[in-house]
Amino acid sequence: MTQSSVKKLAILAMMIALDVVLSPLFRVEGMAPMSSVVNVVAAAMMGPLYATIMAFGCALIRMALLGIPPLALTGAIFGALLAGLGYRFGKHNWWAAAGEILGTGLIGSMLSYPVMVWFTGSAQSLYWFVYTPRFFGGSISGSLIGLFVLYELDHIGITKRIQKIF
Repeated sequence: MTQSSVKKLAILAMMIALDVVLSPLFRVEGMAPMSSVVNVVAAAMMGPLYATIMAFGCALIRMALLGIPPLALTGAIFGALLAGLGYRFGKHNWWAAAGEILGTGLIGSMLSYPVMVWFTGSAQSLYWFVYTPRFFGGSISGSLIGLFVLYELDHIGITKRIQKIF
């Protein structure tokens, strides 16, 4: 294993740990804004592949340890992927935030309906947009905080150093 691979895995592990620890601490019922913060930061630093892997790992850990329903998967993965793609093609932190909001707020919330129907076994109490307000609220607030964090990380030069590794 090369030194670059070890650095990538170490940064990935730290981002997963940050998400797992911060998400339940600053959680609003039905929203996980800290997950969006970490998604935006990871997308800008590590790119779409590693950000998506990070979101998937975080969601699995949160589901296993904290008893969170599969909403953790549908919310985090699409936001991280689109945030990474947004940053890669837009080359600006705002594109990462926009990708997070679109991926989590819209796509993640819409895909949560069939997942939760399958998970609960009942479609009578749910409708397609039931998760959209909460997912948008969490992703918008988290993305704004993520932009602030990225601004500070850019200011001290950490973002560029980590991007060189990836």
